[in-house]
Amino acid sequence: MALKIVYPTCCGIDVHKTFVVACIASTNHNGVTTYKNHRFSTYTSGLRTLLQWLLENNCEDVCMESTGKYWIPVFNILEKKCQITLAHPKYVKAIRGKKTDKKDAKWIADLFKHDLVAGSFMPPADIRQLRDLMRYRTKLTNVTSSEKNRLQNCLTVSNIQLGNVVSDTLGKSSAKIIDKLLENTGEPLDLESLIHSSLKKKLPELALAVDGFITPEQAGKIRVIRNHMNDLKTRKEELELLIYKLAAPYSAQIDIILTAPSFKNTLTAITIISEIGVNMEAFPSAKHLCSWAGLVPTNNESAGKKKSVRVSKAGCYLKPLLVQCANAAVRGEKHPEIRNRYLRLKKRRGHKKAIIAIARMLLTALYNMLKNNEAYNAELYKKSDSIPIDREITVEQAIIIAKQQGYKVKSAS
Repeated sequence: MALKIVYPTCCGIDVHKTFVVACIASTNHNGVTTYKNHRFSTYTSGLRTLLQWLLENNCEDVCMESTGKYWIPVFNILEKKCQITLAHPKYVKAIRGKKTDKKDAKWIADLFKHDLVAGSFMPPADIRQLRDLMRYRTKLTNVTSSEKNRLQNCLTVSNIQLGNVVSDTLGKSSAKIIDKLLENTGEPLDLESLIHSSLKKKLPELALAVDGFITPEQAGKIRVIRNHMNDLKTRKEELELLIYKLAAPYSAQIDIILTAPSFKNTLTAITIISEIGVNMEAFPSAKHLCSWAGLVPTNNESAGKKKSVRVSKAGCYLKPLLVQCANAAVRGEKHPEIRNRYLRLKKRRGHKKAIIAIARMLLTALYNMLKNNEAYNAELYKKSDSIPIDREITVEQAIIIAKQQGYKVKSAS
C-alpha cells in the first residue's frame, strides 16, 4: 500500500555550519516525484537566496533537522514566509553507509512529504528570546555554585573547617572571619566580635574550626574567587532586569502560575513560561506536555518482555525545576492533596519515582491552569479522590485495582 502524499511540494534541508543542502520534492497528480537539489551558504545573503529559491519553486513547506545552534539562522530567515517543521536528528537520520549531504536532504524531503516527521515544539519568537535569557541565567547560577565549591576547597586544604560549624560558608559571619584570616596579621582572632549572636553558643567549636593556615597562594586564589563571584552577582542582576522587561506582557499568566503549590518566586514562573509558552494549544493534552518534559515512563518492549522504562532525558531545564518544586511541596502540610499522594507512592515505589510523579502532577496542573486561565484549585483534587457511592465494578476490576495498590491477590482456598 502506497503512503499518502501530504505535502506535494516540500523541501528537506540538511544543515551544517558553513552551508546547507536543500532538496525540493515535487509530486505530480500521478504520484511521480521529481527532485531539485541546491547548496547554499549560511551567510545571511546565502540564506536569503535560499528563501528566494523556495518561493520561485512555490515551496512553502520546509523540514530541517535541529543541528546544534546552526539551524537558528536558517529558521530566522525562513520563518516569515515558510511553514517550517523542525525535526530532532534521531527522527530523520539516514541509513549508515548511504549518507551524503544530498541524500540526507532528499531523505528528509521524502519523510516529510508523507508527514512521517514529528515536529519539535517551537514557541513564538519572544518566548524563544525569554527562554534564551532564562537558560543563560541558569548557567550563571551554575558557575556561581562552582565558584562556591572552589572557595570551600581552598578553605579545606588550608585546614579551615568553617563548613563543619556554620550552615552557610558564605554568610555574613563567615565572610567577616574569612576577611580577617586573609589579612594574616598573626594575631589571634577575636571571634566574638565577628560572629552573629546565634553563633556565640558555638564559639569553642568555631575557634577549633579556624585554627589553620592559609598560604599566600591560597589567599590570592580566594580573593580572585570572591571577586569573580561578586562580578557574577552583578551580571546576574543586570540579566534579570532584561528578563523582567521581556516577561512584562505575561504578567497575568505569571500571577496564575504563582498560585500553584511551591511556586513563590516570580523568576520560577517566568522559567515555566519560557519553556512551555502560554498557548497550551501547542500540546494536544497534558499527557503530551508531560511526555515532552520527560516526566513519563518510556515504552521499551520486545518479544513480550518489558525492558527499562525509565524517564527520558528530555526537559533538561524544565524537569529539574519541577522536581525542586515537588520536593518543596511534599515537605509541608499546606497541600495535603499533594503530600498524601507522595506518601502513598513512596511506600510502594520509593522517593525518586514518587517525586517524579509529583512533578508530573504539578505540570499537569500548570497545563490546565494556563489553558483555562484560572488559578490553582485544590478542591478539584478532593472531588477526584472522593469514593463513588453508586458505582459498581466486576470482580476482575476489583482484582486489578487491588494489584495497582500493591496487594498480592491469593485464591480463597
